[in-house]
Amino acid sequence: MAETKPTATVAASKSTTSVQPKKSGNSISWLAPLACVILGFLIWRFILGDASGFKKPDLTGGFMPDHQDPKGTWSRMYTGGIIVPILIGTLLTVLTFVVERFMTVSKAAGTGSIAEFVRKVQYNLANKDVDKAIAECDKQKGSVGSVMKAGLRKYKEMISNTELDTEQKVLNIQKEVEEATALELPMLEKNLVFLSTIASIATLMGLLGTVMGMIRSFSSLGEAGGAEASAKLSVGISEALYNTALGIGTSAISIVFYNIFTTRIDAITYGIDESGFTLTQSFAANYK
Repeated sequence: MAETKPTATVAASKSTTSVQPKKSGNSISWLAPLACVILGFLIWRFILGDASGFKKPDLTGGFMPDHQDPKGTWSRMYTGGIIVPILIGTLLTVLTFVVERFMTVSKAAGTGSIAEFVRKVQYNLANKDVDKAIAECDKQKGSVGSVMKAGLRKYKEMISNTELDTEQKVLNIQKEVEEATALELPMLEKNLVFLSTIASIATLMGLLGTVMGMIRSFSSLGEAGGAEASAKLSVGISEALYNTALGIGTSAISIVFYNIFTTRIDAITYGIDESGFTLTQSFAANYK
């Protein structure tokens, strides 16, 4: 008779996570920039480039009319060239993602002070009232509350577990918190790359538009002479500098809001880290 080997038994107490990945599309990340660039061109072509804003309009210009002698500031911006609508599109993209990130980060921050929320949970855990601590998470309604709630469910499960020692239970709670954190943080940081990228390239795009405008201005010197050449050059330089102004302004807005959002996300991340530390330390102290 062949010798039979005992099969390894899997502990009935093997931890399973209750954390479920969040389902959320990110179609805005590729639709928004494309739509904004198209809208930027429409603004440049039909609003800034409206024929009524020029003394010598080009009524047969089609895609990019060569209007001359702008009457006002907005019309002069049109003469800055084809880089202008791209810069307008990047500015609109920045504003779109500022609104989108503001809504997301505000929701993730939840209600009330994160520090006060953590203190209330610590108080309830010190009194071994896990249900009240979970109720506080429901009131918080933010990322810190979501991570804390996932950890508290595992915390409550480990209290009644008789097959693991305290160290193993603490590790299970810590693992649950880490998995919940791994699902929350990408939602907070999503689309910030657009703000950081535009902050870097908007100024360069503005300078590119300015250089192209300067090339056009100096090339026109060969077609005119005397005072007329000087006048055309000064007007051309003025129009070209609209690119630089628009690029620098777009870059500045991107940098300011990028720093605002990263600061708020850092505060939320700190609250998540503190909540995980609170759970593990509380369990290790109360259920030795």
